[in-house]
Amino acid sequence: MTWHARLQLDYRREGPRTVARFHHDGPLRILQSLYPEGDGICHNVLVHPPGGLVGGDTLDIATTVAAGAHGLVTTPGATRFYRSTGAPALQRADAVVEAGGRLEWLPLEALCYSACQAENRLTLAPAPGAECIAWDVTALGLPHSGQPFAAGRFTQHIEVPGVWLERGTIDAADTLLMNGRLGLAGHRCMASVFFVAGEPLSRERRETALDAARAAIDAHALRPTAGATSPHPQVVAVRVLAPVVEPAMELLRQVWGTWRQHLWGLAPRQPRIWAM
Repeated sequence: MTWHARLQLDYRREGPRTVARFHHDGPLRILQSLYPEGDGICHNVLVHPPGGLVGGDTLDIATTVAAGAHGLVTTPGATRFYRSTGAPALQRADAVVEAGGRLEWLPLEALCYSACQAENRLTLAPAPGAECIAWDVTALGLPHSGQPFAAGRFTQHIEVPGVWLERGTIDAADTLLMNGRLGLAGHRCMASVFFVAGEPLSRERRETALDAARAAIDAHALRPTAGATSPHPQVVAVRVLAPVVEPAMELLRQVWGTWRQHLWGLAPRQPRIWAM
C-alpha cells in the first residue's frame, strides 16, 4: 500500500502573535506551536509518522504565510527515501509568502537509500516585500553504516517561479558525476541554503548577505568545497559538498544564523528539536 499524504499549513498574524493552523490528510502532522522568540515568530515541527517514503508514496506540503506573519518549520529527523522496485517516491513542498511575511524552511536532510527512485521538490513564491530563508540537504547512501549509494536515482528540484530554477538528477550509475572532479568528486552530501526575496535586494543587502556567508565559509573546514553566490537579484545562495551530512549541516546553520542577524536583526535562536 502506498501513501498520498497532504498537509496545508497556514500562518496568520493575530494581534502581536503569529498563529499556525493546519489541515492534514494522511500521515503528516504539525506538532504544538512554540514561541521561544516571543509571540511574533511561530516555530513548528513537521512530523511524518511512517518515517520514510517507498515507491509510489507522495507527500504534499503546502504552506502559506500571511502579511506580517513569521513561521519557522523544521523536522525531527531525516526524510528517508527507501529502496523502490520501480515506482518513484515524491516529496513536494510549496510555500506562498505574502508581502511583509517571513518564512524559514529548515527541514533536516533527505536521506537516499541505495536503489531508491525519488524526487524532492521545493517551490518558494514570495510576494514583493516578503522574504524567506530556506535550505535543502541531500545525503546519498549511509556511509557510516557501510551502505553506499550503489544504485538508484534521485531528482532534486528547487524553484522560485520566474526567478530561479535548479533541477538535476543524481544517478548512482553515473560514475563521472558521482566521482569526477567536475561532479560530486566522491562526496555524498550536497547542501544549499538560500535567502530569497519577493523583489530585488538592494546592492547593500546583497553584499551584506554574501559577505556574511563568505565569512562563515572561510572559517569552516568545508571552505574548499563551499561557495556563496547571487544567481539573481532576489536570491543569495550558498552551496556545499561534504563527505557526510554533519559538517554540511553545521555550516548551513552558521550561515542561517548570520543571515538572521545581518538581514533581519534576529538572534540565531535554534529550534529545540535540533539539540535532541
